[in-house]
Amino acid sequence: MTGITRTSADLDPRRKRILFRAWHRGVREMDLVFGQFADNELADLAETDLDELETIMGEEDTDLLKWVLGSQPVPERYRTPLFNRIVSYRPDFDVLLADKDKNA
Repeated sequence: MTGITRTSADLDPRRKRILFRAWHRGVREMDLVFGQFADNELADLAETDLDELETIMGEEDTDLLKWVLGSQPVPERYRTPLFNRIVSYRPDFDVLLADKDKNA
């Protein structure tokens, strides 16, 4: 769960860009959420879902993290099946942070 697991060789240019952006968010927690979602679902998304995904990914990582963690309500415009699927890729950050603290 630390990085990209899928090749982009079979993806069209738009999906390649989205895959790269999903794993290079700037906030590691969001890399893990969006990256894993993209690894698993990007190839099969419809164009309308790609549009929505790009819109969601255009939001600030700090806001996205709050919505994904549930510390702030998700705005109405993102209360969609796609956003729920993205959130389902959220790892248990408490475990990840505890492991990080042990190794520090």
